[in-house]
Amino acid sequence: MTTQSIIDQAKKEKRLILTEEESKTLLADANIRTTKIAAASTRDEAINKADEIGYPVVVKIDSTDITHKSDVGGVSVNLKDANEVGEAFDTVISSAKENAPGASIQGVTVQEMADPGVEVIIGLSKDPQFGPVLMFGLGGIAVEILKDVAFRIVPLEKRDAKQLIREIKGFAMLEGYRNLPAVDLEKLEDLVLQVSEFAWAHPEIAEMDLNPVIAQADGAIAADARVILEEESQ
Repeated sequence: MTTQSIIDQAKKEKRLILTEEESKTLLADANIRTTKIAAASTRDEAINKADEIGYPVVVKIDSTDITHKSDVGGVSVNLKDANEVGEAFDTVISSAKENAPGASIQGVTVQEMADPGVEVIIGLSKDPQFGPVLMFGLGGIAVEILKDVAFRIVPLEKRDAKQLIREIKGFAMLEGYRNLPAVDLEKLEDLVLQVSEFAWAHPEIAEMDLNPVIAQADGAIAADARVILEEESQ
């Protein structure tokens, strides 16, 4: 599906929040690198999708009502074979139903597991005065605890992306620490610019979170993505 067809379908269904699969399809359509993803509504389908993607994989609960999937036991990582995927399907479904009883659950998504790296976040929000604003910072739970983030008004230029990344206090983590090598800063800057261009080209997008983006020595890949559309004016 194309970006416009996904957005049109969501509007038709009167949805503002896109599924993770839809969000990643939008990003892939803009040549933004994401982990492979496939939705599955049954145990057998989850196993078949994992076989197609290739192990190891991650299984996540598929629900637009659940923002923080790990908080409800809705994520299982580093699954190495069909048996583990089947067990993970059962576990994340039952955990999500127990911990988020009011949520609408479509099934799970099966995803490629990204290689290790530094987790960062690239986000987008709309400011009433300035319009779309892009955020960059340390990702995962670090963004909620440390709030080590920087902002720029969209659209960004190359120098903006370079300054944005270096503005956070945790920039030293991107230069290599402990057993992790330095990340490819140029490719990370390119990713920031791609997100900026995507946001500028699609004003119907109100919010976007790529968290985490795994920054690595040879590039960067979005392991999770969430897109929210603008509410249509009456």
